[in-house]
Amino acid sequence: MGYMVSEDDGWRMPDWLWERIELLLLPPPPFHPLGCHRSRVPDRDAMDAISLVLRTGMQWNALNATGVCSSSSAHRRFQEWEQAGVFHEIWRQGLLEYDEVVGIDWSFLSADGAMTKAPLGGAKTGPNPTDRAKGGRSARSSARVRASRSGSITTARTATTTSC
Repeated sequence: MGYMVSEDDGWRMPDWLWERIELLLLPPPPFHPLGCHRSRVPDRDAMDAISLVLRTGMQWNALNATGVCSSSSAHRRFQEWEQAGVFHEIWRQGLLEYDEVVGIDWSFLSADGAMTKAPLGGAKTGPNPTDRAKGGRSARSSARVRASRSGSITTARTATTTSC
């Protein structure tokens, strides 16, 4: 099966969870009428590869070295299932079951936000605090006065490159 990942490595999805997730997956597309395409990677292998990427943070292309599933097949299946809402439904069902078994304390809620420019703010929002009202070229790219430790003052240009 795999080059670096064995059958009993402990990270694969347990059978009881796979049986529940398998019900949420899309039916496979029909085979090509001419039979000229490779056979489809099994859904279980694709889900194992996707969960490996999501759990470890590894790059998709690193899947090729594991032998679990090719990176292109896993990523393509991830996109199909994400667009179909499979992962959202897995998350929703997990929350419902957790609420049923343990209980979610809805009395304490927190919200997350983002810092972006107000779309209709204009002058009311004020200047961006990170640009410090600088304009034009950087002071480093123009001639400037330099003082040495001895107290002599020279006007020196910074290093520039010329094209050949």
